[in-house]
Amino acid sequence: MPRILMPVLAVVVGLLAAGCDNGKQSAAPLVSSTSGTATAQAPPGRPTRNVRIMIVTHGQASDPFWAVVKKGIDEAARDLGVTVSYQAPDIFDATRMTRLIDLAVATRPDGLIVSIPDATGLGASIRLAVQSGIPVVAINSGAAAFRQLGVLLFIGQPEFAAGLGAGRRMAAAGVRNAVCVDHEVGNASLVARCRGFAAALAKVGGQSRVITVDLQNQAQAEARIAAAASSGGVDGVLTLGPGGAVPALKAFGEKRLFGKVKLATFDLGPDVLRALSKRRLLFAVDQQPYLQGYLPVLFLTQRKLYGLIPAAGTVIPTGPDFVTAADAALVQRLTDAGIR
Repeated sequence: MPRILMPVLAVVVGLLAAGCDNGKQSAAPLVSSTSGTATAQAPPGRPTRNVRIMIVTHGQASDPFWAVVKKGIDEAARDLGVTVSYQAPDIFDATRMTRLIDLAVATRPDGLIVSIPDATGLGASIRLAVQSGIPVVAINSGAAAFRQLGVLLFIGQPEFAAGLGAGRRMAAAGVRNAVCVDHEVGNASLVARCRGFAAALAKVGGQSRVITVDLQNQAQAEARIAAAASSGGVDGVLTLGPGGAVPALKAFGEKRLFGKVKLATFDLGPDVLRALSKRRLLFAVDQQPYLQGYLPVLFLTQRKLYGLIPAAGTVIPTGPDFVTAADAALVQRLTDAGIR
């Protein structure tokens, strides 16, 4: 095996053995943080010039999911001795994301990592980065659009397939009339999850409808979920992240729906793990966000130093995996240890 590949394989193998991690991003109007170091001493024979990577995502400050991504980014920066800067709006806002991407491109980084929840709204800014000669990697959202934008790789979960898997599990549990709760209107990834979910139920003669909630108004979100879950013979509810799962769990408790209506969610978080342990959730779909943070930093660093990166157009799936009550205790211990 060529010696130049060893740094990549050693880190990837170790990373995949470790799994994923958790954390939280701050709630400033524009979330920004920098980590890594430009002074780490390189092993003999390895280039010593600094690598600087910019990251812009759509993660909401109210959603603990993105803290897991951020932890992966920070640990990759530390392990590889590179500098990273992470920015995101405090709420889902493609316009503000565009501004952040444009500012990142203007600094001429060695690499750019973006999520693509809205390819139409973000497309021009991402294409500008590519045309400027900046290598771009997409994470978390944008699997269907990244190639058309000139982005090198997508690292994340194929969302339609994940929704399909969730629907199959719900169907196997007897669900035939379900609700899919969308907490980020305009996010194409969440639309794909609900579409996949509905497709799986349709194959067994079931159906699903979408309701939207505003996470900035928790009381209203709880009321909307409670009303939807209590009407029309609904026997299943799927939320699309911990932000949606929290009001759903409260609504189910207040309306005494546990045991009557099946509830499941995408993504992990403290409330989700506690609910799994108590068997109040059927399952949680895990897309290993730690890997979505760690891997793009690794790949862009290797590209800058050695010209090494997976083949252009590659999708590197980090999910879906499914966590159930049987796994919750182990996952909780890993979360407590700072690994999941």
